[in-house]
Amino acid sequence: MSTVIQERPAVKAGGTPTVVRLLVLATFVVILNETIMINAIPRLMDSLHITEQSAQWVSTAFMLAMAAVIPVTGWFLQRVTTRQAYAIAMGVFLAGTALSAVAPGFEVLLLGRIVQAVGTAVMMPLLMTTLMIVVPEQDRGRVMGNVTLAISVAPALGPAVSGLILQAGSWRLLFVVVLPIAGLVTLFGLRKLENIDEPEVSPIDWLSVAVAALGFGGLVYGLSMFGEGHGKVGAGIGVVAAGAAAIAVFVFRQLRLQRTGTPLMDLRTLKHRTFALSLVLMSIGFLAMLGAMILLPLYLQNVRGLSPLETGLLVMPGGLVMGLLGPTIGKAFDRFGSRPLILPGSIAMVLALGALTQVSTTMPYWVVLGLHALLMVGLAATFTPCFTLGMGGLPAHLYSHGSSMLGTLQQVAAAFGTALVVTVMSSRTSRLVADGTSEAVAQVSGMKLAFAVVAALAVVTVVVAAKLPNRITHDDDGSRPAQSPSAAQ
Repeated sequence: MSTVIQERPAVKAGGTPTVVRLLVLATFVVILNETIMINAIPRLMDSLHITEQSAQWVSTAFMLAMAAVIPVTGWFLQRVTTRQAYAIAMGVFLAGTALSAVAPGFEVLLLGRIVQAVGTAVMMPLLMTTLMIVVPEQDRGRVMGNVTLAISVAPALGPAVSGLILQAGSWRLLFVVVLPIAGLVTLFGLRKLENIDEPEVSPIDWLSVAVAALGFGGLVYGLSMFGEGHGKVGAGIGVVAAGAAAIAVFVFRQLRLQRTGTPLMDLRTLKHRTFALSLVLMSIGFLAMLGAMILLPLYLQNVRGLSPLETGLLVMPGGLVMGLLGPTIGKAFDRFGSRPLILPGSIAMVLALGALTQVSTTMPYWVVLGLHALLMVGLAATFTPCFTLGMGGLPAHLYSHGSSMLGTLQQVAAAFGTALVVTVMSSRTSRLVADGTSEAVAQVSGMKLAFAVVAALAVVTVVVAAKLPNRITHDDDGSRPAQSPSAAQ
């Protein structure tokens, strides 16, 4: 946001500012909505008479819209006050939820999901940017831990909540239930929320907006095509290549605009070594988490024959453990620094994914639950300190751009993780079935290989974790984040 905010007095240590609490509550609602559609695909197919590929678009379109909009949030958050950003984001989300609830057909439902995604895309950068501004450096780990509790529990509850709601009736109930809750949260927030910044008027480069939407949106779309069957792989490669080319144009455009001080996404954030390393680690960690979130439900439902509700309840403890550990991990980060958390966390992530390569048609459910919980604990020990450390390594005027970049790469990592595991699993399964192997055995073999590929990628997080500093220090370019020097130890 603007440089005015750097002169604001620090919030009293030991407490979580009201503005952060309100934004966490709103973010919880929108993130819960993001995963609540996971179990609704079969119901959508029956109700709207569409194919599975079409029904998957309720999730794909959401990711596409997020990837296209998040790059603009850095500029947007600098131009508006906290209350204005909150009102616009939640208003758009409410409009999308209402449209989805009354959608007469699939096309309108898809439009509603896209509108929802636009509102959701603003909330996470708004929350993270605000947190970095109003919370003193020495308390950020603890507060970030509380934030993790909300944003981790929400996706864990999503599939289970949707399973319960779908037992009661139509898929429309998923939106009907969320709508009044989101409405009350919005009204409460507008009554209590205070502005913590002054808007900074700056021009927007519409060419950058268009190229970012085409580039990041195209990349996510192309990656999603890999999971739709062999017939789409060639087209997917072409779309990914086009998206990558557009992103290259976007990067060159931002480098040019940085000379005038008006980039859409300020790439100077990558000059700060701690932030750049954190970005790599969190992107791979997010890829691993999404890969496991795709593979485990497929394994539990297609191979083991569990219902969507039973699947949601089995994987929910891992997400709850991840969220409930957030405050403890945040306090540990404030006291001991990042290394005692990030390095063991990344190792736990690799061990859990490596052990999941041994899934079988008879693996006890408690083992699956335990390995998933270990993975979530590893991610919890990694994400909270990694984000706090990375964002803390930026100057205050780059907070909004840093959170925007992180959000964008999370969407790309989600699409890449999904495409990777589905493609590897499908290719292996198809080849074995063609050789005469039974469907169940072939699927298990495909899942083992997919878990092995994700585990191999996760090894990179251990290497990156070893390179991160224990606490915020001077960056490579010699600059210092706009915090009190006495706060860093």
